Amino acid sequence: MTDKIDKGPAATPPAGPGASGTPYEAIKAIPVRHYGRWISAVVVAVLLGWLIYAFSQGKVIWATVGDKLFDPSVIAGLGNTVIISITSMALGLVLGILFAVMRLSNNPVTSFVSWLYIWFFRGTPVYVQLLVWFSLPLIFQYINLGPIYKNETVDVMTPFMVALLGLGLNEGAYMAEIVRAGIQSVDEGQSEASHALGMTRTQTMRRVVLPQAMRVIIPPTGNEFINMLKTSSLVSAVQYTELLRASSNIGSTAGAVIEMYFVASIWYLALTSVFSVGQYYLERRYARGSLRSLPPTPLQRLKANLNMFRRTEVAK
Repeated sequence: MTDKIDKGPAATPPAGPGASGTPYEAIKAIPVRHYGRWISAVVVAVLLGWLIYAFSQGKVIWATVGDKLFDPSVIAGLGNTVIISITSMALGLVLGILFAVMRLSNNPVTSFVSWLYIWFFRGTPVYVQLLVWFSLPLIFQYINLGPIYKNETVDVMTPFMVALLGLGLNEGAYMAEIVRAGIQSVDEGQSEASHALGMTRTQTMRRVVLPQAMRVIIPPTGNEFINMLKTSSLVSAVQYTELLRASSNIGSTAGAVIEMYFVASIWYLALTSVFSVGQYYLERRYARGSLRSLPPTPLQRLKANLNMFRRTEVAK
């Protein structure tokens, strides 16, 4: 004998336009309220307003900041900052590639020399390295390369040369580790396939490995260059007139020390902003082979939002 289970009244499907002509009831979506976001936004806005008010009440002559922003000495120092940053970064990039390849070499001598270079220049402060290069004439009176070149060290180690060697050699140690990580990110099968096609190790590295490693190398390299722009302020200690030194000289003579620090800060922010945009598009270019579709750029997102806003206004 089978027990009968009472399932209750049969469920009737909602009436649809095909049955009784009554339309389905519209679903009302109620968005979730995020009270924490509003609270945090208010707190941040209050703190930002308090900070702006505090600086506005300080003893800062803001008119001097605007007047000295485009001072010829400041612009000249700005140009020197860009020049020393680009040249030092170029030297560091070349040395980084060279010592990264040496580090990955099967030759124990070249591998050890690369490790020693990275260990030394990463282990000592860049400020100390600048002072050592600046004091080199105290150790060597002449730079003698035999029949190739000979000159007094004090004439060779100009402030620009000291800054270039101090920043470039130090950056080369960091770039070596960045490039090494990028090279090791490429699958070994790529190298094996290249060797099977008859390519040498140099051809494989230049045509196969490095182009693929750039996707990993570019982001930290961009960060290193942004850091180089700010680290270049240290070369004022070796009498190289870059942005900070030029601003400080004006501040000490005009009695506007803090105002000129603000001028230097504004220009540093402008430089980092410009080069950050360049880094973004460079990363986007080398990401083409790893993503199915590239994400929209900020300009493309702005255009899309404007078009959506226009369509909404037209619909109203």
